[in-house]
Amino acid sequence: MLSIITPVRNGKPFIRACLQNVIDQKCDGIEHIIIDGGSTDGTVEVVMEYAGKYAYVRWISEPDSGQSDAMNKGLAMARGSIVSFLNVDDDYEPGVLARVSELFRHLPEPSLLVGNCNIWLDGGVLSEVNCPSRLTVTDILASRKGPANPCAYFYHKSLHEAIGLYDTEDHYTMDYQFILRAVQVANVQYVNETWGNFHLYPGCKTYESCIVTKQAAFRKDRIIRKYLGTLSFQKKTLYYLKRFGFRIKPKLKRLMMSH
Repeated sequence: MLSIITPVRNGKPFIRACLQNVIDQKCDGIEHIIIDGGSTDGTVEVVMEYAGKYAYVRWISEPDSGQSDAMNKGLAMARGSIVSFLNVDDDYEPGVLARVSELFRHLPEPSLLVGNCNIWLDGGVLSEVNCPSRLTVTDILASRKGPANPCAYFYHKSLHEAIGLYDTEDHYTMDYQFILRAVQVANVQYVNETWGNFHLYPGCKTYESCIVTKQAAFRKDRIIRKYLGTLSFQKKTLYYLKRFGFRIKPKLKRLMMSH
């Protein structure tokens, strides 16, 4: 089973479209888990409406300590061996869930599948397509772009047995830190297909962090410093070479990593 987890609080403008997006996938063997943080804007009523029509829509509504806490609650509820997080204001491309379910039939556990993600600006303007084809720790740390987006990656729930749950004290970089931990443990495969749509608009948490307060860059730098302290000399060297744009030949890379 594939478990789709949506954390939400006061997301009424988006929740109906989010639920419908999963329904429109027309995929068997899924469940859509809504973790509501005590909404007061009518979100719960919409969820109840859909849960009454579709048995695979499961939900709870109770206070939580933030998005990471809600994500962990979703993992605890998940019945599926494969999980994905779909934020209430994002969506999947058509047919993605069936495609991913089929791919996982042939993968060892734990695996992490990563696809491409459309980045949309306010007004329906396509900013870019995030294609995170390089998924080693040094590649992710050195990248000047954002990490893979949750609506474009799927993984075995058992991966958390190796890397732990989401840090409930982390309210902004939980996805970035998850990817950094996951690629060191999981069987990682990049699939050059567009799977998700991420929407960046005034008022959303990512917009406020990246555009308004400019705090995202500071948080990312703090994580980079943290992880650099755990890397070997060879991996640190690779990081700096990649960070400053040097192209590293595969043979040289293998030689560096063998010592």
